[in-house]
Amino acid sequence: MCAALTSRYTGKSLAVEWTGFARVNTVSPGYIQTEITHFASPDMKKQWKDRTVMGREGQVNELKGSYLYLASDAASYTTGLDLVVDGGYCLP
Repeated sequence: MCAALTSRYTGKSLAVEWTGFARVNTVSPGYIQTEITHFASPDMKKQWKDRTVMGREGQVNELKGSYLYLASDAASYTTGLDLVVDGGYCLP
């Protein structure tokens, strides 16, 4: 949680400092199923799923829309955003 908050507020701070130079946005993914998550025990993965409103881990391809939006002209007026893609983990 601390790393996510650091990233979020660093992004917001840089968005203010770099106005006119660059847009700064961050993406905060939830639990995403990758090769690196294979270390987790089935019990730990069950806890992740139970705490996520959608009841599952995300897939890597479910993040690409976030990055495409932020890299596109559609986001030309977007800065300081922390786009949360976590299946509802932060809701409850």
